[in-house]
Amino acid sequence: MIVFLIVALTIIAGAILLVTNRPSPVQITINPPQSTQTPLPTMTTSPLTIYVTGEVLNSAQLYTLPAGSRVEDVIQLAGGFTDTADRERVNLAALLRDGDQIHIPAIGQSVELPTVNAPLIVLINQATIEEIDTLPGIGPELASRIVEYREVNGPFADVAALDEVEGVGPSLLEAIGPLVSFE
Repeated sequence: MIVFLIVALTIIAGAILLVTNRPSPVQITINPPQSTQTPLPTMTTSPLTIYVTGEVLNSAQLYTLPAGSRVEDVIQLAGGFTDTADRERVNLAALLRDGDQIHIPAIGQSVELPTVNAPLIVLINQATIEEIDTLPGIGPELASRIVEYREVNGPFADVAALDEVEGVGPSLLEAIGPLVSFE
């Protein structure tokens, strides 16, 4: 019985020792690598070549301007309006597109030339936010989402691919379909 008691005490003492002197758990720390910023691709736009005729100081000439320029910019390059220019018939805020002809009519002139070529076809896979914003039903915010989607996912194959952009739906696709190109 004494042997049994000694063995039982030894087992109990061993269990207490084992529980109280348990090794601390190993703590694993994972240090992820520092993230690197990958620059997004940018759409480098070509300069615009504009033909200006009519009532400007330097008429019937070609002018080169940066993308995003407006009619007012090319009129300034052409030396400004003459005294006989009908300024009321010119939209100075219109965005220019490569190859536009801007005609500044004289006061009382009956010739109706557009100040900007129409219809405007937007090259959706190359267009800037400002150019996309000229499409009916598209504001600057939606134009920005279209450019962002294009930069992340690549060029649009056709008008139906635009439906993937948040805010573009069937009625908008129908309205802009004839005004966009996917070259």
